[in-house]
Amino acid sequence: MAAAARATTATLLRRPPGTHPDDVPATPEELLRRAALGDERAFALLYDQLVGPVFGTVLQVLRGRAHSEEVTQEVLLEIWRKAAQFDPTRAKVSTWALTIAHRRAIDRVRSEQSARDRQERSDLLDTRRPYDDVAEATMSTVDRDLVRQALAVLTDLQRESILLAYFHGLTCREVAEKLGVAIGTVKTRMRDGMIRLRDALGATR
Repeated sequence: MAAAARATTATLLRRPPGTHPDDVPATPEELLRRAALGDERAFALLYDQLVGPVFGTVLQVLRGRAHSEEVTQEVLLEIWRKAAQFDPTRAKVSTWALTIAHRRAIDRVRSEQSARDRQERSDLLDTRRPYDDVAEATMSTVDRDLVRQALAVLTDLQRESILLAYFHGLTCREVAEKLGVAIGTVKTRMRDGMIRLRDALGATR
């Protein structure tokens, strides 16, 4: 992971030819101090010391390796950019770095959860709005037995999608997961199915 990650920040981590690790003091605090002055060699060594613990901290929160590697890079770049802001009287460099790592990981979890919540709400609205007038008219003017008779004219996927959404209260995403089909397919089948259901109910009244 370290090799791949370092490749993405080559401009920060490239060690000039002819230099040696012993040229730079090895303590994280001294390395960070020198990195704050623009010493890329110092940051390269600091990177080597921090990348493992930072990645481990992020992975504990995110679980997924790919996202953890991405967030690890964000953390190390933040450390590079904020090196001058570090106060050695308040914490060790390792503690500071892992605090940033944990915060970044939590932020990523919240961001992804928020995105999922927005998508689910959008899916629910996208699913319900085109059919609400039909569904409300259907359920308010005829009983369920008549609706079930009309459902017989639908395809299996149309019928199952509508039953799950309107009789069992599932969202469009939940219907798609339950039936093992794409969410777009469910939306299309429900739209077409509600149109056919409306026509069938109109013919039976």
